[in-house]
Amino acid sequence: MLLVDDEQALLEVFSAALSPVFDLTTATTAREADFILQKKTFQVVVADHLMPGGNGMNFLVRAREEFPHMQRILVTGYMKPEMLLRSVNEAALFRYLLKPVAIAELIKVVQDAVKARAASGVAP
Repeated sequence: MLLVDDEQALLEVFSAALSPVFDLTTATTAREADFILQKKTFQVVVADHLMPGGNGMNFLVRAREEFPHMQRILVTGYMKPEMLLRSVNEAALFRYLLKPVAIAELIKVVQDAVKARAASGVAP
């Protein structure tokens, strides 16, 4: 799975929780994540929304276009109605999580996303 967040402390907390359960790659910007996606295939990507140099929603829309079978999860501090509409119509998110995100919830949502991807019949 790919985890994208510009906040180093949060990236470390999420990484510590997720790395024992998932094969984890991290990025601190949407641009870095775009580069990583060209090199490696992921079942799931979790991206923070507000990051310098490009927001997570735009990144997830691009990810959907290039990698439609990858499950996409957005982490955000506030989901505005227009953003919710875009998350469904353009990014086709598997789920969005509102901050502060409980670690147990994050792990469960990623596990559910992996199961949903496997159920779609697409090879990893």
